[in-house]
Amino acid sequence: MAGNGPQKTRVYDKHPIIDSERWSVYNHRPGDIVITTSYKAGTTWMQTIVANLLYQDGNFPAPVSVMAPWLDMALPPLDEVAAGLEAQEGRRFIKTHLPLDGIPFYDTMKYIYVGRDGRDVFMSMWNHHSNYNDDLNAMARATAAAHGREWPAEYADIHAMWRDWVGSSWFDWEESGFPYWSHLHHVQSWWDHRDLPNIHFVHFADLLADPEGAIRRLAAYLDIEIDEAMLPGILERISFGAMKKGFQNIMPEADDIWRGGGSTFMNKGTNGRWRGVLTDEELGQYDAVVAKALAPDCARWLEHGGPV
Repeated sequence: MAGNGPQKTRVYDKHPIIDSERWSVYNHRPGDIVITTSYKAGTTWMQTIVANLLYQDGNFPAPVSVMAPWLDMALPPLDEVAAGLEAQEGRRFIKTHLPLDGIPFYDTMKYIYVGRDGRDVFMSMWNHHSNYNDDLNAMARATAAAHGREWPAEYADIHAMWRDWVGSSWFDWEESGFPYWSHLHHVQSWWDHRDLPNIHFVHFADLLADPEGAIRRLAAYLDIEIDEAMLPGILERISFGAMKKGFQNIMPEADDIWRGGGSTFMNKGTNGRWRGVLTDEELGQYDAVVAKALAPDCARWLEHGGPV
């Protein structure tokens, strides 16, 4: 672990979905890869890209979500997740939704941060949150109640959820993101350490605009040589259409979480859907919370992408 690098200073627990203390079972191996987003910013897309770089012929040893478990998700049995991770013999990659202040940091680990405009994140989260099935919502309600909290399973409309998401927080040290955690605090925590050689930033908009360029840069960062004969197949398998069609090989557990399963989770994969949905007043609220939470250069990158 880095001596003078980023330090874990926060505990993200007592939440229906996330628990930072689950990282206590992680046994580090040099070369391990961590994919991090706050949520709904291209996490599953990046997991699928990394899987295709590690297994360039597309023959995965397991579904992507099994190969790259979400370690800090509070719901699955932790002993099973830990055992599956320990049993892997190839190069491992792990998903997290934790800010950098809630995760252990290792100099010999490769971190991939995927960013996306917060308004696009919210639109995707609205679809995600509104389509949990009854079992997931029941578990979330029970966990929240055990900690004296309430889980808002159903909002009257998108504007009601927006008011919570942009103006309140689950964790005391954040100011937005309810009923989840703050997308803005998350990005700033990683942005503050963007000069470290083992943190690589990728923006959702840049992946949309030039997937091949983004994948080549990612492969170089991960010290993975691309077999040029395999590249067309990689690009096809990481396309939105191919991922949606083959989602059982990516996240089979989606059927147990969302009404509509993978088709619901893989909703649109586009940006800008907030236009004509969020009001001028709501967009002004977003601008104000961004100005308060993010450094100007971080805010510009989160909105537009580009090199870091």
